[in-house]
Amino acid sequence: MSIHDSKVVIIGSGFVGTSIAYATLIRGLCTELVMVDIHREKAEGEVMDLSHGLPFVPPVAIRAGGYEECAGAEIIVISAGANQEPGQSRLDLVQKNSKILLSILQEIEQYEKNAILIIVTNPVDVLTTLASQHSQIPPERVIGSGTILDTARFRYILSQRYGISASSIHAYVIGEHGDSGVPLFSSASIAGSPLIHCENAIGTNNQSWKEEITSEVRKAAYEIINRKGATYYGIGLSCTYILQSILRDEQKVLTVSSYLNDQYGSLGTAISVPCVLGKRGIKSRLQVSMDPLERELFIRSSEKLKESLQIVSS
Repeated sequence: MSIHDSKVVIIGSGFVGTSIAYATLIRGLCTELVMVDIHREKAEGEVMDLSHGLPFVPPVAIRAGGYEECAGAEIIVISAGANQEPGQSRLDLVQKNSKILLSILQEIEQYEKNAILIIVTNPVDVLTTLASQHSQIPPERVIGSGTILDTARFRYILSQRYGISASSIHAYVIGEHGDSGVPLFSSASIAGSPLIHCENAIGTNNQSWKEEITSEVRKAAYEIINRKGATYYGIGLSCTYILQSILRDEQKVLTVSSYLNDQYGSLGTAISVPCVLGKRGIKSRLQVSMDPLERELFIRSSEKLKESLQIVSS
């Protein structure tokens, strides 16, 4: 289906859902955009506000609606759920948001079973696993936003360190979107040159700087939440990057979360690795190079997520 007749439904009209809607409008990614929220007036208010900017963006029909609007959607974005409070980890939200997600899935499947699901609500990996297990949608079409934002933060921090545009830095964060995410220093590169060569050139190749950057990547959300109460612009922009790769069939490689049962083995959870995204969802997953420590941390990250899944199951 072409970009000229595409429908996106966003469930949840809080800060994150509205940021995704705003970025989607600016990029001109779809021709129909629907916002659904348990508080219908909130969704209507956001739609009214966004509608006043329609003269400045590509043509799109935007409206508030109920779950019946999921019928015929190419992509359904789920951003509804409890927010992460100061001092909370993403995994602290698991019980409350898992119940919300499962109730949303029941509503969606009354009207649509062929759309691609994008899970954004935290803890995103746990919820993506639940969505894969409890929906009738094929697993390659159930995608969590995963570590796409962590990866962007990693590239930004490296860009500040080296004084080079973040778009010229190739580096990934895999694993959990959260405290156990794994920045892959061993495969990071600038203009094709491994990061370790760049570090040797400026004489700072040691383990401490890696630990500092890893900590900065993992703590980024907490720092923002402590200052302004929530994060939403970064995830809004990164989520629309996922939408764009799918709706325009761009075959981009993005670190999104999905249920693994392929070359990484069956880890028993959704987790982020580099995936090729196109109009059918996840086309393939790419095997990334990891040094022994990174591989160990990746396995630990999956085990941490499985522990959280057991909490939901108990």
